[in-house]
Amino acid sequence: MTANRKETVDLNCDYGEGFGAYRFGGEEELLSLVTSVNIACGFHAGDPHTMRESVERALAAGVATGAHPGLPDRLGFGRREMAVSPGEVYDFVLYQVGALQAFANAAGSKLRHVKPHGALYHMANRDGEIAEAIVKAAAAIDKELILYAQSGSLLLETAERLGMNAASEVFADRTYEPGGGLTPRSRRGASLAEPEAAARQAVSMVVHGRAFTPEGGSVPVRADTICLHGDGPHAAAMAAAVRSALAANGVRIAPLHKK
Repeated sequence: MTANRKETVDLNCDYGEGFGAYRFGGEEELLSLVTSVNIACGFHAGDPHTMRESVERALAAGVATGAHPGLPDRLGFGRREMAVSPGEVYDFVLYQVGALQAFANAAGSKLRHVKPHGALYHMANRDGEIAEAIVKAAAAIDKELILYAQSGSLLLETAERLGMNAASEVFADRTYEPGGGLTPRSRRGASLAEPEAAARQAVSMVVHGRAFTPEGGSVPVRADTICLHGDGPHAAAMAAAVRSALAANGVRIAPLHKK
């Protein structure tokens, strides 16, 4: 048995990222393939009605529910960095996660985790004060929440240092740089477009603890949960391929539980 092998892994996807009459990607197809969802909380995407519906659909599907707070930048879909203070980040996260928690409580459900979205996620990997603000806001709502953070990141390190439940997240459809970070989308080879390639990397990350670089090398990662993006043209096929390949290698697919 490989020393780094994980016997169980969670599959997560972003969810509820529509707004009003608009819906985003193939979310409903993914709901049957993942074990947890990160629901947009109204800043980068989502609205009160979409949040309620998303919680109810996840509950009906038996999928674990998490909050996906982002920066207040709907036009940029939360993917543009903003000059915000740690205090503002704390308030943003508290506001968004608290709102989704209310919908979960109303549905008879419970939030399981928090995963920052887009630019906020990446900012927390470079700025220790931003990372602390996110962790402290999540803990202020519920100390039992699990914080999803990128493998090897400052955010993951901060959550563990502050005593919060944390899950190391990896990406099936993104390649990695030699230092362990994600390859920037502007670089060739940053994404794995074919479902079979994403499935091979998912197995490598879970079974061997290694992710791929664009040049064909590999880097160490810790795979507690795998993110499956829902905004690509082959999102459902990719998710199905990843899930099937993991199962074929004896990996159990299940939502995470606090340590």
